Amino acid sequence: MVRTVVAGLDGSRESRGAAEWAAREAALRGLPLTIVHVAEPVPLPWAQAPLLGEETRARWSERISRETADGLRLRHPGVDLAVVRLAGRAADLLSAAAADAELIALGSRGMSGVAGYLVGSVGQAVIARTQVPVVLVRAGEQAADEHESDPVGIPSAATAFRPVVLGLDTAGPAEELIRFAFDEADRRRTALRVVHAWALPTYYLYGLSLDAGLHDKIARDKGAELAEALRAWRRKFPAVEVGEESRSGSAAALLIDAAHAASLVVVGRRVRRAPVGPHIGPVAHAVLHHAPAPVAVVAHD
Repeated sequence: MVRTVVAGLDGSRESRGAAEWAAREAALRGLPLTIVHVAEPVPLPWAQAPLLGEETRARWSERISRETADGLRLRHPGVDLAVVRLAGRAADLLSAAAADAELIALGSRGMSGVAGYLVGSVGQAVIARTQVPVVLVRAGEQAADEHESDPVGIPSAATAFRPVVLGLDTAGPAEELIRFAFDEADRRRTALRVVHAWALPTYYLYGLSLDAGLHDKIARDKGAELAEALRAWRRKFPAVEVGEESRSGSAAALLIDAAHAASLVVVGRRVRRAPVGPHIGPVAHAVLHHAPAPVAVVAHD
């Protein structure tokens, strides 16, 4: 069975931006695109109202998905596109639709006045439940935003892609996460910028260390760990230029800063099999809320 790229559509600007991003990704991968529109049930009193009845909502659902699909086919004629309309709980149905997908793209509302995301309950639920990569795309995301400006500084989709940024923990570098980031950079023929954050020992922070060179020694050791974690992947993807950044500080802050010059930010989500249930993780959660570029969350053990 041919796997597809999936995009969730609810008619919002955010979801339309996600559908556009998914169409470009499907073209890069040479895969079909499936647009999934989920109509959630309306409380009975509302459903009985003339302007909010089931028949009216069904027509609206059909129109939104049809118009979106027509526009995507016009702008991306090489992409094989299908539309699926479902009724039920969006988080459940989108998670199920993602099960056999290469990835799923969802919209994420930008915070008012600042670059960033407001990740809704549906997006968080899909990220926490699915095993495939989930990409969050903000409203207004354009193809040109993922590319370098042209020689006179004008945004253009005809120039080279901006780098892909990967947040990596060298204490347990996950193959799924690293492979996805290298694949995305290779597919875009761009560089991969790998960001690794580490913390100084508590006694150093409180000024109790007598070793003035401790910071430099830790920095060298952490840099060596990062280089070792990427060594085999560099050989597997010789065409990908890799930049390694190992710095002390907040992982989320470093990734959010790097996202301003990125075409895509890739972060991991450790799969949890504990009674407390699935979660996203604090670094991924912060990056999802504040990064100005599309963010891919990759589940891994």
